[in-house]
Amino acid sequence: MTTSTQPTWTPYDASACVEGFDGEEHDQETIISAWQYLLDTGLCWKLQGWYGRTANQLIEEGYITPPVFH
Repeated sequence: MTTSTQPTWTPYDASACVEGFDGEEHDQETIISAWQYLLDTGLCWKLQGWYGRTANQLIEEGYITPPVFH
């Protein structure tokens, strides 16, 4: 049995993954992981508008989960 391990993201690597400029082919699980990182760190709201709009869409579709604040 193989187990998949998610990468340890940096802001640059996560952005490169979701935009596709890193020259790598990523599976959906890896791309979703990168989006979750961008959301968890708040970076998706600080970068270009496309990031925030796409993050909102992914939240609405259930692919990523917004952080819960107590």
